[in-house]
Amino acid sequence: MQDPYQLLNVDRKASQEDIKRAYRKLAKELHPDINPGNEAVEQKFKEISQAYSILGDAEKRQRFDKGEIDASGQETPFKGGFYRNHAGTKRGAKYNPFDFGEDISADDIFADLFGARNRRVRRPGANVSYTVPITFLEAAKGAKKRIKLADGKTLDVRIPPGTEDRQTLRLKGQGMPGVGGGPAGDALVEAHIQPHPFFERKGNNVHVELPVTLQEAVLGATVTVPTVHGSVSMKIPAGSNSGSTLRLKGKGIKARDGDEIGDQYVKLKVMLPERPDQELRDFIENWSRSHDYDPRRKAGLT
Repeated sequence: MQDPYQLLNVDRKASQEDIKRAYRKLAKELHPDINPGNEAVEQKFKEISQAYSILGDAEKRQRFDKGEIDASGQETPFKGGFYRNHAGTKRGAKYNPFDFGEDISADDIFADLFGARNRRVRRPGANVSYTVPITFLEAAKGAKKRIKLADGKTLDVRIPPGTEDRQTLRLKGQGMPGVGGGPAGDALVEAHIQPHPFFERKGNNVHVELPVTLQEAVLGATVTVPTVHGSVSMKIPAGSNSGSTLRLKGKGIKARDGDEIGDQYVKLKVMLPERPDQELRDFIENWSRSHDYDPRRKAGLT
């Protein structure tokens, strides 16, 4: 897998804010919603999203720089065949291939193996941590993602609707094998949600900024608006201002712990033509002679 710094086109000394800006710029250009049916662009979007799941998290970035995880976010195998396991070790402790936990030492293991003790040690296996990058829409609506386990096997993980960023999903019995017949540990999968080019989540509500034309704002119109559930029609009242916010009830994200569904808030952004023609300029000039108004004074800015 390609180096995440190269994928995002950032220097290894780039700040977290620089990395975020670089990802957002690429995401807007490569997002599948903007390039429907283009498989090459979709694959590139997946690659930059994976890269951002590593570099966008300061802790994961530090671990990648140290070689503790690879470009896919998975643990790097230790030379002795053991895996670094941050979920199962003491907080802040460094990885030790002969650290079998608080209640058992390496001597206990070797003594049991060579028959120096009659007692049999039975201990659960350690938990193993993974990260999985998911898109904004996958987190909102639910999805299945495939991860590669420490033993090389693959596993399909169900991402529940309403999953939040950095939420940890527990896969029972998918961690390291137990000792002395003990049960296997669990796999702890942390979901990393990639920013969306125009959707933003706040609680269970979704916010989006919608560009509208001058005539749509002045005269009113019915326009098509994207939501996490698909596009819907929305009526813009005549005389709407830039910054006006309209609500689409029930078009947000379903709560993880209930049936409640949030709303979508659409903030209007009135846009002039890229190149206003002379007719529009003449009209505004004539209109302004008899319709003087000062919005800054009303807002207390003058």
